Amino acid sequence: MIFFEELPLDDNILEALAELQINYVFQPIFLPDGKTIYAREALMRPVGKTVVELIEEYTQRDELHVLEVATFWGATQAYVLRGYTEKLSINSFPCESFSEKETMTFVEYFGRDDNILIIESLEYPHFDLEKCLRKKKVAAVGDSQIALDDYGVGINNMEMVDIMEPHIIKIDRSLLSGIDHDDEKKKNCKSIINEMHSRGIKVVAEGVETKEEFDYLVSIGADLFQGYYLGRPN
Repeated sequence: MIFFEELPLDDNILEALAELQINYVFQPIFLPDGKTIYAREALMRPVGKTVVELIEEYTQRDELHVLEVATFWGATQAYVLRGYTEKLSINSFPCESFSEKETMTFVEYFGRDDNILIIESLEYPHFDLEKCLRKKKVAAVGDSQIALDDYGVGINNMEMVDIMEPHIIKIDRSLLSGIDHDDEKKKNCKSIINEMHSRGIKVVAEGVETKEEFDYLVSIGADLFQGYYLGRPN
């Protein structure tokens, strides 16, 4: 369980965080050898409700910023306590971002470790251009990378690539499920990978569940791999 009481945050944020009971698990992201871990994605596990229920609740209360802060601070605490050394990927709402003060406090508290944090911009609940542009500045302050989650569905498309200029995109599971025997998916994923590589962007194949999917995606040049075939959250 993550406890927020001792964190160097404003009293109003600490009061809001005190309501939360959250654990975190981490799912590995692998290099093409299928063994070497490149990064670990932090996944929120609230007590007594699902993640979707928690997000809906805080969306209705117009308090998503509280969850944004909780995710970054809580996930990083859990990551440090576990002694992980790979990159840490943290989910971030496309309608939220740290303030300048919160950014500097976070960097000062956890220390600057160049290029270890990946800020993974989600495709929900809604898009806010001003906040997304601020997120790019936040990433620059902490020497962090930007990733777009679930590329190819929802708001995370080529327009978002142009706006966010990410270091990484994660191809949505729906685009690669059964790809080894689906010619249309083969053509589409090849095209995505080639386009991203032409822009200097790494591609994560997300939700890989079979050896056949993994082997094919390796063969067409995907850079990183995540899914139950390789490793479950724990």
